[in-house]
Amino acid sequence: MARQKGNGGYKSIPKKIMFQKILIANRGEIAVRIMDTAQEMGIRTVAVYAAVEKDALHVQMADEAYCLGQESLAETYLNVDNIIAAAQKSRSQAIHPGYGFLSESPALVKACEENNITFIGPSSEVIRLMGNKIEARRFVKSTGVPVLEGITGSKEDILHQSDTLEYPVLVKAAAGGGGKGMRIVQQASQLSEALEATSREAASYFGDGTVYVEKYLDAPRHIEFQLLADQHGHVVHLFERECSVQRRYQKIIEEAPSPTLDESLRKEMGAAAVRIGQEIGYTSAGTIEFLLDRDKHFYFLEMNTRIQVEHPVTEMTTDVDIVEAQIRIAAGEPLSFLQEDLQQQGHAIECRVYAESPENQFMPSPGLIRYYHAPQTPGIRLDTALTGPATVDSRYDPMIGKLVAYAQNRKEAIRKAVDALKQYVIHGIDTNIAFLIHLLQTEAFQNNEISTKYCDQQAESLIQAMAQEKQKLPLLPVIVSGLLFDHKMPNASQNASVWQQIGFWRLLPVIDFSVDGETKQAAIRKLSENHFSLDYQDKTSQIIIKDKDRNHYHFTIDGQSFTSFVSDNEDGSLNISYEGFTLHFKRNDSLGQGDLSVAASQEAASDHQIVSPMPGKVIQLNARPGQEVKKGDTLLIVEAMKMENSLLAPRDGKIKEVRVAEQEMVERNKPLILLEELRD
Repeated sequence: MARQKGNGGYKSIPKKIMFQKILIANRGEIAVRIMDTAQEMGIRTVAVYAAVEKDALHVQMADEAYCLGQESLAETYLNVDNIIAAAQKSRSQAIHPGYGFLSESPALVKACEENNITFIGPSSEVIRLMGNKIEARRFVKSTGVPVLEGITGSKEDILHQSDTLEYPVLVKAAAGGGGKGMRIVQQASQLSEALEATSREAASYFGDGTVYVEKYLDAPRHIEFQLLADQHGHVVHLFERECSVQRRYQKIIEEAPSPTLDESLRKEMGAAAVRIGQEIGYTSAGTIEFLLDRDKHFYFLEMNTRIQVEHPVTEMTTDVDIVEAQIRIAAGEPLSFLQEDLQQQGHAIECRVYAESPENQFMPSPGLIRYYHAPQTPGIRLDTALTGPATVDSRYDPMIGKLVAYAQNRKEAIRKAVDALKQYVIHGIDTNIAFLIHLLQTEAFQNNEISTKYCDQQAESLIQAMAQEKQKLPLLPVIVSGLLFDHKMPNASQNASVWQQIGFWRLLPVIDFSVDGETKQAAIRKLSENHFSLDYQDKTSQIIIKDKDRNHYHFTIDGQSFTSFVSDNEDGSLNISYEGFTLHFKRNDSLGQGDLSVAASQEAASDHQIVSPMPGKVIQLNARPGQEVKKGDTLLIVEAMKMENSLLAPRDGKIKEVRVAEQEMVERNKPLILLEELRD
């Protein structure tokens, strides 16, 4: 993981009490991020992991590592007893929880207190209060900070009061966060089902099925203020982040400073955030999140009592290492700066890269990354736990990494982010990289004419526009990349056979191939080591290779420069990334390993069988043999990467066979339910 600081750096003061060893109760990029700072501070780090992640980067990077269990979250990252046991065995003096999992668990804080281990975060009382949206809203309202009114209780209680609601409304998990456990309800007839589904999701993710309902704002902005508070009563904010670019309440792009706030509103909201922190007696890093309506009235949304996923944009624009500050605060040190010492400089934009398929309704895309290339660009920070090919597991969040661009102004930061994303190449699974590039280049984003609704409301048009951009790509660089990769010629110094020396291409003057399924033909000749001639569509072009390795090509076509990334698949086909898009290249005159047979696991969904479109866990099964179903009935729900996916009956019929049980892990494209054959 690359992590850059600005010119100033954190203002260090003499240590009072410092830890020699801390345990990071997390995984992935945030565990790596915390270890990076801790090790810079001279603190030894301890990793914990599930058995399936024994080779993960955070395990390799730590000074010590302890296995928590096999694979389930209940015995690994959500198991307080196992984490405390690892801390005791390693003699760790403190635990940093990162974000997610147990980061906002009063139970973990209490266990730390009982075992004389410092929790790097706020007190259990503060976490308990602010972690429950209902109690948090009640408390914040008492401070005079505006909040959105809502109702809570059991499903029956809320339905009983539903005649007081003004639609649309938002149903939310009381203990939720990260966009999970939230549903928009447009009309009263949808409320009962939304309450039940949200409660189930909340119980699954947060261990608390309590929900509440609030007014749904039209086109709001999402603005949050980063707090730091020490144990000596000092509370400051590190200014704001705007997180309005979201999809299904999950943040996609975050930036600092917000292009929406003026200086007056910034001061007012910052003061409100600090007041909440002071009134609650907060310590450590925390975030106050607000919604801002069309008239720029702000309302308290929630408080995250942990480090945020998007903290890098604040670090890049304030020169404060927030993780270091957390550790120093937990060790009893006072903040080394006052509010007036802090200022924002430049502009930072963070893009979250997810394992998902935008073209397929953003369906999660876990699986094997066959090729991985990270950008190496000045002004770019990449927080990730990947360094090369790896498996993205369906049990965990789909975020692969966070790419952060820093520049002196917003326009330049956008340009840097786009250029870096085009150099961020991941083959083997689908990602949202091309979607992020398109989003950054839309007029709506560049002119700051967006809201938290933008991506969801414009999803179809955004995907169509992205597809049109891909169609407009010149194919010649892709064809050249595929042919150069597919038939690498030997160097003169290599001990090559006569057939290699005269060149295989002389035996095949015209090569048949396909690009994204469309058949093409071309002829290529090697003129010298790095000079080739290509005949394509009645034109002859000259190709000069400027630089290359196995997967990375830089070349010119008739003097124009191009860069591409190429990797191969088991069936002999190629993945070729160019200008942020990935295309599929396949020679039609040769057989790959996968061309000789069709694996049974590739059975496709049909009118007679239900298959899972991705690996995951069955969390609800509504089907039994002999049961009659109607088209559109929900037969089962598969959870993958923290997303519920309902699999529906494709037609009216009767269930012939059920091949799966609740809580069972399932593979992609494996038949789960069979329907009886249709009879004439």
